[in-house]
Amino acid sequence: MFKHFFGPVMAFSHGLSDWLTLNINREWIDKNISWKDFGTGVKLGKLAREGSTSLVLYDCACEVEVDAFMPHMHPGGEAYLVLEGEVYDEEGRYPKGSIVWMKPGSEHTPKTRENTLILVLWPDGVKTI
Repeated sequence: MFKHFFGPVMAFSHGLSDWLTLNINREWIDKNISWKDFGTGVKLGKLAREGSTSLVLYDCACEVEVDAFMPHMHPGGEAYLVLEGEVYDEEGRYPKGSIVWMKPGSEHTPKTRENTLILVLWPDGVKTI
């Protein structure tokens, strides 16, 4: 659903895999990222933070529990790039190479398929609902 000036935008996504090749250096990631393991098959790696804006990586195992991600809201929106695997939520499916924008105040409960790596930008953080 994308309605530019005509109403709310829940999520906008675009597949980049036709023209973008993603090569992930897992060895570098494992050596340089400090992970917070939630014990659900999901790990969070903080890359950068300035004020209320955060850039993080999510690393999700193929056996991730269905409810590993809690329902949450993005006060300032959320932008993410699926580097590996697939993310899906109430709005759609986003395979490797998808870039997704969720408007400020949007809510969702994402899930993953396969081993999934996601680069996420939170302009104003995230809040569980």
